[in-house]
Amino acid sequence: MHGHGGYDSDFSDDEHGGESSKKKKRATEDDLLLKKPFQKEKHGKVAHKQVAAELLDREEARNRRFHLIAMDAYQRHTKFVNDYILYYGGKREDFRRLGENDKTDLDVIRENHRFLWNEEDEMEMTWEKRLAKKYYDKLFKEYCIGDLSRYKENKFGFRWRVEKEVISGKGQFFCGNKRCDEKEGLKSWEVNFGYIEHGEKRNALVKLRLCQECSFKLNFHHRRKEIKSKKRKAKTKKDCDESSHKKSKLSSAKEASKKKDKGHSTSKKSEDSVNRNSDEEESVSESELWKGPLPETDEKSQEEEFDEYFQDLFL
Repeated sequence: MHGHGGYDSDFSDDEHGGESSKKKKRATEDDLLLKKPFQKEKHGKVAHKQVAAELLDREEARNRRFHLIAMDAYQRHTKFVNDYILYYGGKREDFRRLGENDKTDLDVIRENHRFLWNEEDEMEMTWEKRLAKKYYDKLFKEYCIGDLSRYKENKFGFRWRVEKEVISGKGQFFCGNKRCDEKEGLKSWEVNFGYIEHGEKRNALVKLRLCQECSFKLNFHHRRKEIKSKKRKAKTKKDCDESSHKKSKLSSAKEASKKKDKGHSTSKKSEDSVNRNSDEEESVSESELWKGPLPETDEKSQEEEFDEYFQDLFL
């Protein structure tokens, strides 16, 4: 023991102990005064390190998720590629995808397209065939568009018309050849189109509207069947009947002239009777005019006119 020779004071500890107890009391009184009525009591002053790390990880993951959601697909892809190169190394060239096996919708339609769909083709329908069938349903299959560039080899290509061609009149009011836009002298032809599709040989009857030059190309090797409307056939029959009737009239007139040349003795009585008959007919016709309105002629209705118009369109 130092200083007092082994003797200690009995009141030294009490003095120091009293001051510390007073400070503790003051601190507890201050805490009670500053404490809010709705404030919860804290069980531990410092959180555990593991709990704090988990909370930080959750907060960081939440922020990262919001950041990724705000990006589009391309930005997200580039971010993942950059993170991979940053942490694992490598080159950007390794991440470039090859477009050799890529297919668009048009490529799928070209692979699975059919000129005519049968029931057998519709038995097993994959999504590629469904896409091609949907495109086929939107085509207009009344007239065809033809490729006559290889007509000397007796090889032709035909396809159905699309909506733009129908609106413009290509293949119906214009020549149906792919490289011709002639309007005049169009003729309708029926062709037995033989083609090979997906390894199968098929035939189909198609209609074409071609000008004179393109019709010559189509019939270069052998003549095809020409389609004529019923109206034209009826007109040709009428023309034949009229021509025969005119011929008969001419022959009768010639015979009458011959008879007149043979016998010049015509009586005045016959001339007077003819003049009287003509006067009587004129008087009868005038009297009929004053009896009432003229009889109505048969006029075609609007529906009949439309039917005739569409018969010309769809031969």
